[in-house]
Amino acid sequence: MAFLLFGVPSPLIAEENMIDNFESQPETRWRFFADTVMGGVSSGQVAFETDGKTAYARMTGIVSTANNGGFIQIQTDLPDAAPAGTAGVRLIVRGNDQRYFVHLRTSGTVLPWQYYQAGFDVTGTWNEVRLPFEAFEASGRMLRRIPRAESLRSVGIVAYGRDHDAQIDIREVGFY
Repeated sequence: MAFLLFGVPSPLIAEENMIDNFESQPETRWRFFADTVMGGVSSGQVAFETDGKTAYARMTGIVSTANNGGFIQIQTDLPDAAPAGTAGVRLIVRGNDQRYFVHLRTSGTVLPWQYYQAGFDVTGTWNEVRLPFEAFEASGRMLRRIPRAESLRSVGIVAYGRDHDAQIDIREVGFY
């Protein structure tokens, strides 16, 4: 009751913490790359756009599983660890009715192919997506089962794993 009366947040209620809303030079914080770094043939790009007052990143491309490939991605490094009590990743996204993924890297994901992954679906309208850390799967047995908020180092938005045309708009990325 005290937190309601005095405005002190309850430790049971996760607060939102913005990572990026794609305003103010997002190209300095986000990088695009594809499976070509490992011999794949997927291709794409990221563009930072504004629709009225709404800034967002648009990732487009062709994902191909040929030559052991299968991804395009935009990624940003996290300058600070996620706040204590963080429960997961929050996005506001829209796209071409496909499935996309968030990849998290931590202090324990030292090899390039190590990450934690959780999927989500997009539609043609802006929607909020919340992915609890428990929903992320480790890419290998050498990693912890669930990523720890305090060890997070980067966040990636990924078109992955199957041949398809990708188009996803990302308006906000944050923690909750």
